[in-house]
Amino acid sequence: MTVRPVTPVGILAAKLESLVSQVEKIDNLDRAFKAQLQQAYELANGLDPYLNLCTTPESPALAALVKRTQSEDWSKRFSDGETVRHLEQEMLSGHVEGQMLKFLVHLTKAQRVLEIGMFTGYSALAMAEALPVDGVVVACEVDAYVAEFAQKCFDESTAGHKISVKVAPALETMKQLAQDGEVFDLVFIDADKAGYTDYLNLLLTTGLLAPNGLICADNTLMQGQPYLSGTATENGVAIAKFNQALADDPRVEQVLVPLRDGLTLIRRV
Repeated sequence: MTVRPVTPVGILAAKLESLVSQVEKIDNLDRAFKAQLQQAYELANGLDPYLNLCTTPESPALAALVKRTQSEDWSKRFSDGETVRHLEQEMLSGHVEGQMLKFLVHLTKAQRVLEIGMFTGYSALAMAEALPVDGVVVACEVDAYVAEFAQKCFDESTAGHKISVKVAPALETMKQLAQDGEVFDLVFIDADKAGYTDYLNLLLTTGLLAPNGLICADNTLMQGQPYLSGTATENGVAIAKFNQALADDPRVEQVLVPLRDGLTLIRRV
């Protein structure tokens, strides 16, 4: 199954590959220009594979989860109540980002993690593997189908018992967790992009986030749409608004890391 490019680097590599193919058919084109274009393509196309090569390999359980996710027919549309979501294997966090999240768990010495938006559970399981024996990941997922899919993968892993899946709209789950006095050291936001600002505000205005807690927001480059000219998708518009609101928010400081489709690290000041 062919995986479509969904990150700025992946999209750039695909466009450069197309250009290389086109110019190769033009006999009288300057050879130096062709060589430079070929080098530009190789620079873009080789980056992600090299990052994978130089990053600690994923665990057998994570590799099995990827294989199972890739084998599923995500061309179906699943309803989560009033809306219909299109699910696809490209929604996986993936190897390098998963390892990054594991590193952040280790570096923050987190014991309790909140994940907002789980899909088939790659990032949840990656973070669970980095947690201490008594650590816990509370994963919010609105879609019962993928929640069940992920749970099967968790049940077959050695760290899956640390993950508690909550099937409901994330804001509802978060409000209940706050009401119950739950506190989290690390929060990973990877759900509906239009909801990012609401999730952040709830984290900052309740006791959900520990005093020195870290928030990670995924897809904050959204295929380059926030900085490209032209018409953006709804998700692209939502992420652009979130990024700007975050930059203007005096309550936090943040850094946008160009990892995969963008990962913003946020801390309360």
